[in-house]
Amino acid sequence: MSDNTYTDLPDMDGLTQETPTAVERASFAIRLDGISKSFANAGEPLEVLKNINLTVAEHAIVALLGSSGSGKSTLLNIISGIVKPDRGQVCLCGAASDEFNDWCAISYMFQDDRLLPWRTAIRNVEFALEAGSLPKAERIQRAHETLKLVDLGRFEEAFPYQLSGGMRSRVALARSLVTEPRVLLMDEPFSRLDAQTRTLMHAELLRIHQIKPMTVVFVTHDVAEAVVLADRVAVMSPRPGTIREVVEIAFTRPRDVTQPEVTSYIQRLLALI
Repeated sequence: MSDNTYTDLPDMDGLTQETPTAVERASFAIRLDGISKSFANAGEPLEVLKNINLTVAEHAIVALLGSSGSGKSTLLNIISGIVKPDRGQVCLCGAASDEFNDWCAISYMFQDDRLLPWRTAIRNVEFALEAGSLPKAERIQRAHETLKLVDLGRFEEAFPYQLSGGMRSRVALARSLVTEPRVLLMDEPFSRLDAQTRTLMHAELLRIHQIKPMTVVFVTHDVAEAVVLADRVAVMSPRPGTIREVVEIAFTRPRDVTQPEVTSYIQRLLALI
């Protein structure tokens, strides 16, 4: 299969993979067709991803779930444009990635908060806007509004060392949101938090998603986190990573891990990993 073809792809999620029209492309925030990636390993190619096909609808929350080494973070990096695939095509917001020019519409929240220790919370959030052409006063105003959105308006002048782990995660989330992205990519952003704080951050993310209905794709090892947050969970196989199954979470929010329906989904996903 050539890099730019959509034909002859396997059936995925019950949908026949046909050449999409411009309208069909525009209906998805993200579309991955035949994505494969290898890296050099002691002189030999290490196949990390193989023939990944996945679509993510506008405003959906999708989890990439799998064991370590299944290529989840690599796939997220390919979506973000940080890494180029060896084969296949990425479409973002209706355009092929090599034609896509609105990269400010894609935001990335890393596993570590990556806050600059010499900057206050508001200056850390403002940092995401400094590469653009916004006047300083507007940058500060947007950073101020976004910190209020994540309920940290009273801590604008606090430095990272003065904040708890959950508060630092909120600042990192605010920095990812201040650019007003259409797509938010998250690589295990809450994995370093304790269970109680992680639960609070889950609720915070869902609250913000209702206010600003962007598309969210996040990587996780945590099956319960995937079920609580996601509309769909793409379960990836061990290396080379493929999409083993995409599971629709057909259960209304809010979801709690003690609910029988949630427990049933957790058991189903555990059996697939």
